[in-house]
Amino acid sequence: MLRMSKLTDYATMVLAELARGNGTLLTAADMATRTGLTATTVSKLLKSLTRAGLVNSQRGAQGGYVLARAPDQISAAEVIVALEGPVAITECSTENGSCDLESVCRVGGAWQRINLAIYQTLQKISLAELLRGPDEALTYIDLRTMDSAIQLRQTGVRIR
Repeated sequence: MLRMSKLTDYATMVLAELARGNGTLLTAADMATRTGLTATTVSKLLKSLTRAGLVNSQRGAQGGYVLARAPDQISAAEVIVALEGPVAITECSTENGSCDLESVCRVGGAWQRINLAIYQTLQKISLAELLRGPDEALTYIDLRTMDSAIQLRQTGVRIR
């Protein structure tokens, strides 16, 4: 199963709080309180997000954190790469793949195309699109069924 870590999910929560701040500097303690995450976790996430260029930090008594770009200019792919590293569903899906069978594998190219499609889709989804209002219900979709595309269209999810 393809699944991002909890830390990546938490990073999205932190970024959402920064986005709601509309350019106001927020401290790690503020974000911990607002998200319900521990201060240690928030600090760790902010360090990774700052290093990735998604968040700017300002030191000092009046310091804090702010988004480096507008929420519609930060992609889901950037968030995942900042916390998880390159998107790679197989060993050979990255530039530095180290699979011993790469020279004889007949399916590696197909997995690389799938990996690229996933990455490109994540690039098209912005932080602004990930933000949900408190009154928006989550829609769970069973992607194992043949009617997935129909379900997606009916719930308003765009298929690109």
